[in-house]
Amino acid sequence: MPNIILNRKLFSCILVLFSCIVLQAQNKTIDSLLTLLKNEKTDTGKVNHFNNLFFEYEYTDNIKAKEYLDNALELSEKIDYKKGLATTYIHLGWFAEDMGNYQQAIIHYQQSLKISEKLADKKSISATLGNIGVAYYNLSDFPKALDFYFKTLKIAEELGDKNKIQKQLGNIGIIYHEQGDYSKALDYYFKALKIAKELDDKYGIASDNGSIGNAYKAQAYIAISHQGYKESDSLYIKALDYYFKALKLFEELDDKTKIATQLTNIGTVYHDQKDYQKALDYYFKALKIDKELGDKNGIATNLGNIGSLFTSIKKYAEAEKYMLQALAIADSIGMLKEKIQFENSISELYMQTGNNKKALEHYIKAMKAKDSLFNEAKSREIMNFEFEKKEASIKAEQDKKDALAAADIRRQKIIIWSVISGLLLVIMFAGFIFRSLRVTRKQKQVIEIKSKETEEQKKVIEEQKKIVEEKNKDITDSINYANRIQRAILPHRRDIWAAFPQSFVLFKPKDIVSGDFYFFHKNEQSAFIAAVDCTGHGVPGAFMSMLGVSFLNEIVRKKEIMKASDILDHLRDSIIEALQQKGQTGEQKDGMDIALCAINTANFQLQFAGANNPLFIIRGKKPQGFQNIEVLGNIEEIEPDKQPVAIYENMRPFTNNVINLQKGDTIYLTSDGYQDQFGGPKNKKFKIKQLKEIFLNIADKPMLEQREILDTTFENWRGELEQIDDVTILGLKI
Repeated sequence: MPNIILNRKLFSCILVLFSCIVLQAQNKTIDSLLTLLKNEKTDTGKVNHFNNLFFEYEYTDNIKAKEYLDNALELSEKIDYKKGLATTYIHLGWFAEDMGNYQQAIIHYQQSLKISEKLADKKSISATLGNIGVAYYNLSDFPKALDFYFKTLKIAEELGDKNKIQKQLGNIGIIYHEQGDYSKALDYYFKALKIAKELDDKYGIASDNGSIGNAYKAQAYIAISHQGYKESDSLYIKALDYYFKALKLFEELDDKTKIATQLTNIGTVYHDQKDYQKALDYYFKALKIDKELGDKNGIATNLGNIGSLFTSIKKYAEAEKYMLQALAIADSIGMLKEKIQFENSISELYMQTGNNKKALEHYIKAMKAKDSLFNEAKSREIMNFEFEKKEASIKAEQDKKDALAAADIRRQKIIIWSVISGLLLVIMFAGFIFRSLRVTRKQKQVIEIKSKETEEQKKVIEEQKKIVEEKNKDITDSINYANRIQRAILPHRRDIWAAFPQSFVLFKPKDIVSGDFYFFHKNEQSAFIAAVDCTGHGVPGAFMSMLGVSFLNEIVRKKEIMKASDILDHLRDSIIEALQQKGQTGEQKDGMDIALCAINTANFQLQFAGANNPLFIIRGKKPQGFQNIEVLGNIEEIEPDKQPVAIYENMRPFTNNVINLQKGDTIYLTSDGYQDQFGGPKNKKFKIKQLKEIFLNIADKPMLEQREILDTTFENWRGELEQIDDVTILGLKI
């Protein structure tokens, strides 16, 4: 024990000493740059020094970093230094990203891009396009990120810049990985790996091997979800092979952080393969390195992995110990997302051991952590907004000073020339000038009075306009944030594709936020999917949708209700209780319509329960024994119960329809927004009949193509008219 304490003290001293050395080196660099700036004679040189000083302060002093960027921007504009201006806008983009303001970063990058395009600077154009791609990636706008990565790749290929090509191929692979297209991701990872080998770039080779391992592991998850256990075994073997290659190279590079990451990845594969002892060995190896590095994030992650493994083998006491340690660290360093995950895992652990009181306690803590995550992000947005407002105020004040100074100069010039002209004219026409000056003086007084009145009126109008704009921005920012929160609680489409590779989601909110939502959950036996239409749209509908998602998660995930009709009965009870509905007039309007399916993934038996929204199935023939199935051509319409999920005058239990699906059957779930849309040549509703005809016409096409056809048809029908409601359509092929 004493040796351990000594080693820890020694390690702490080394860390402190290293930090001091780095700080001292940074201070020397800053001192050198300040000396160069002081002695610099050229304005272009000063701009470059300002940008270099930004680098030094970027991660240590935001105020000074921004101050040097403002100096660089002001001087670049003053001397029309295009190259310096392009560079400064790039750095302003980086600064905005550091603040978490990715939209503002994109604006700065685009300003830089325009200048670089005018200068025909292909290298800068390529770098800027890449930066825009990264910003869109951070906003989870993967299609736009992919578009900019491909543009960057094209220019890098034209320049023959293999380093840039290798990096962009890897970035493109990551986007396809995020979108769940693991085959394409692997194609680009392997292309990146090939170039990294040509460049003898050990770090690139190691990173690409790790990415390939991640893609094979993701494919293994999909194979398991389709009962492809033999296929998953071979994919796990491939994943391990590439993880071990990455591990070996990172060990040669002595990159401790990456070594720990690969050890963790290897542990997760063994964990999935139920080789628990090997998984534990690698988790503990990774944990040891994380502790040596003082990487609390890594420590919490691996403690959580170890706790999860002990839960899998029903060693609940050990699981509890490691999970609580992971939670304590996550809590201490503000890892809110991980805290939510650990609180939920601990809640499930206590549920398995029958300790319902503690299970509920940690579930409530998870919900509170979610609220904190929301509030933290909102506070960050407010800080960004205040920062931008202050910056705009400072700029406006400076612009005002500049305008006054320019006006003074112009006034002085006018006075000088007036005096000279006046003297000459006095000599020639003294009497005439005298009378003219009197008239001019009176006119000037009138003009000044009117100008002052106009200026005061303008100021009042501008102040009122500013107040309105700020209020509108506050409201819009809040709604945009609500949109991000709403999208975050929707199921990831990658999870739906993993369970049903032939599927699509068409989700078109009328406003920024939506009263529609879709739900998906898969357990070992069944997959649950629903299209839900809440009362109203926009903000009121969005609030109702968040209630719906929360209640469905509780009913399906926590209570494990498996029967479709029972799920709707429980959902109705939760809605009535939450909204405190007593049966008064108008309360039945506050609720939701829903089409919900529970599909047994082993025998493809489908349960359907609906509240005002039907289910559509396309296959060869109508099954026997269902009177509430209407057939149009080859399309079956499973009728819903004509009642909402809310308090209702004639409430009755929801009907549970059981249908045996066959391979190749296609099902569609919809809200009513599509068929209710006005448009076409006579500005009429689209109607359900046309929608069913589209389903019949497109059923044999690939699912993503079906989505495009539905989307294009809707937009063509709508034309210039406003979208009247939220639109949701889900399609699955068995």
